[in-house]
Amino acid sequence: MRSVAPMRAAKVGYIIMSILFCAAGAALIVTPEVYAPWLGRALGIGMIGFGAIKLVGYFSRDLFRLAFQYDLAFGALLIVLGAVTLTHLNEAMGFFSILVGIPVLSDGLFKIQIAMDSKRFGIGRWWLVLALAALTCAAGMLLMLRPEAGARALAITMGAALLMDGVLNLGVVLCTVKIIRHQQPDVIDVEYRKIGKDE
Repeated sequence: MRSVAPMRAAKVGYIIMSILFCAAGAALIVTPEVYAPWLGRALGIGMIGFGAIKLVGYFSRDLFRLAFQYDLAFGALLIVLGAVTLTHLNEAMGFFSILVGIPVLSDGLFKIQIAMDSKRFGIGRWWLVLALAALTCAAGMLLMLRPEAGARALAITMGAALLMDGVLNLGVVLCTVKIIRHQQPDVIDVEYRKIGKDE
């Protein structure tokens, strides 16, 4: 039997990080004036942490192979962008808006593909994933196209993008990740025996 511990760890990690992203996004929307260098540090650490969780998810080999199928490349991207963020903490808000916009837009695009795969797989709530992914793409695009806007407007836009990305990831992991306690391995060894004419 395959261990479900990596899948459970990835699912719980996804849920926790998604809730944290939602909370951070809501906080930025409600109080955009609180932006300070610590926000860049929090974003950098958050991206690195979520990237690591995505890598765990990719290698966990969940049952449907939907939620984590693109997380090898995307997890690595988040870790790189998180490291870049942590080494540029004194940059302007426009810089952070682009750094956040890239993974938000990318995540939305990947999740559109996951929604289409979910529909073919017969998952009933594929349309919810598709709708959330489309909204997340729009938020990511808006964030990347407005780097010259005022700090307050960018903080609110960044908050909306983080909130949407958190809701999207939460929806995907709840809709598509199924943990089966006694899941069989992917490859089943079968022994073949040639049957002759006399058998």
